[in-house]
Amino acid sequence: MLSLDRPFTYELPAELEAGVGSLVRVPFHGRLVRGWVLGPAEEVPARLLTVRGAVTPVRFFDGPTLELLRWVSERYVAPLAAVIARSHPPRVASVEGAFLAEGGGAGLRGGRFADSTRFARLVPSAPPGPPTDSTGRARLVPSAPPGWLLQYRNGASLLEALRGSGGAFVLRPAPEEEVTVALECVGAALERGRGALVLVPEAHPLPATAAALREAFGDAVGMLLGGDRNERYRTWLEVRAGRYACVVGTRPAVFAPVPRLGLVFVSRESHALHREQRAPYYHVRDVALERARILGAVCVASALLPSLETTVVPHVVVEPPDRRWPPVEVVRPGPEGRAPRLISALKGARRGFVFSPVPGYGVARVCRGCGEPAACAACGGLLRLEEGRVRCTVCGADGRCASCGASAFGVARGGAERVEEWARRVASVPVRRIGRGEAPRPPGPSEIVVGGVEVVKDFGPLGLDMVAVLDADLASRRPGLAARERALASWMEAAAWARPGGRVIVQTRHPNDPAVQTLVTGRPERFHRAEAARRAEAGFPVGAPVFRVRGTATLEDELRALHPSTLLVSGLGDESVCLVALDPARVAEFGRAMRALAERGVVSRVEAEPHL
Repeated sequence: MLSLDRPFTYELPAELEAGVGSLVRVPFHGRLVRGWVLGPAEEVPARLLTVRGAVTPVRFFDGPTLELLRWVSERYVAPLAAVIARSHPPRVASVEGAFLAEGGGAGLRGGRFADSTRFARLVPSAPPGPPTDSTGRARLVPSAPPGWLLQYRNGASLLEALRGSGGAFVLRPAPEEEVTVALECVGAALERGRGALVLVPEAHPLPATAAALREAFGDAVGMLLGGDRNERYRTWLEVRAGRYACVVGTRPAVFAPVPRLGLVFVSRESHALHREQRAPYYHVRDVALERARILGAVCVASALLPSLETTVVPHVVVEPPDRRWPPVEVVRPGPEGRAPRLISALKGARRGFVFSPVPGYGVARVCRGCGEPAACAACGGLLRLEEGRVRCTVCGADGRCASCGASAFGVARGGAERVEEWARRVASVPVRRIGRGEAPRPPGPSEIVVGGVEVVKDFGPLGLDMVAVLDADLASRRPGLAARERALASWMEAAAWARPGGRVIVQTRHPNDPAVQTLVTGRPERFHRAEAARRAEAGFPVGAPVFRVRGTATLEDELRALHPSTLLVSGLGDESVCLVALDPARVAEFGRAMRALAERGVVSRVEAEPHL
């Protein structure tokens, strides 16, 4: 709870061998609860309760990691205890016991406290470094010969930083080299005995970047990618014990205790899934940058389309010196998306992908029973024909007319199912749609795949004959400040699958739109400028922390007293819901105010960086 977000002081007996990062049992309001040891108390009260015992000998964080966790708590206005709990997998006692019994405990424990009457801060000794051979060099499985980064602008600066210093870099790889340059970055760090952490947005299917790292560096790579509770905790213990020089994982892995960490590599940095969906709602990019700063490591944000947020962070851009982007043809949409040039491309393609972001076969427009415009009887929402059924896109109810209750509708055709239908009639190879619930996959050797954003994954370079982007104009009508950026990122990742001599076709009625032109040129500068101006006009400038706060009727007045950059207020039952944008320098002040208001019962919930 935000209202209890403060430390408490206890006496810690030396015989417990507990210290920073230990999980212990303490008496609290008449019962035993678990707590995290944070360090020494600056002021010791006259009366102290005593820590009753240590739950485990494992230390879950050290001094530098605690500094990072405190930063996350402050930046995202979240209880420190909640941040700590999310920084590692849930503990499984049986797995831990077996691991310790196998002799895997080296590196899991920290130092003791110096006395038993008060806290004494001790930074645990560094865990063992990467596995080494008799010469002391990191044991690596050779990958492809390095050299790609030396051909990139500022690539030499990135390699030099990876060999021993720190800094923030935004990497815009050539489409066919997205995996290769990730391997080169990791290899450069590992060769100097520095650990590497690679963060991917998704675990399934296994990203090509993760698979390539495991193939290149073998047992030196640990995977924090899914699995059950036992598997996740076992792997985390192995990472904590220093068994891996490189760790690949999704969001929670940004806190992984990688030994001698020298590189934090954020793959597909602009992907929406790099933002935590539950409290404390952190974003991997921001936490990675802060962790690299604390440790003096290198942070690399890699993406074909870097997010707008990277533009306001001091960084060095690393990119190819010349155009490496596939040629893009811009055409006006034909009926149901069947532009003549697209039809021609489908006839000649042996392997391709059609990006169709609208699901289903079409949208119900009119009720056949009464002639009224089609609307959901339950909520008035839009009705869509999908997989042979008409359902509401808002509440999911079966389609019934809001006026007469009938279930027969006139349907305006258009969507991925309809695209699959007409594409089958013109293509010379099988056309298959990846539907809801189906595992995403790339096109087969002689196949054209139809799908939306759920199909655009890290499959690596595919060398397709053709990639088509349909309904591009919908991006400007999607709700949300970042909707256009997310759409463009998907287009660019799909376009990167085309082979150098292949075809990329985008259908739009607005060829000069900055998003479309970014797809054509492969350069994001114009789009970033346009989006920055649009967001500033909306009251949410790039880089301004945003919070959604719920509370009582007096919440609006309390927030206005803090002089936010933007304050939007609405109601939800008896609660007020306020959307707040702040100057970055005022986040700490805002957090203190929210904690005080939570203690008074004015604030019930604070959500950082909500999806707008």
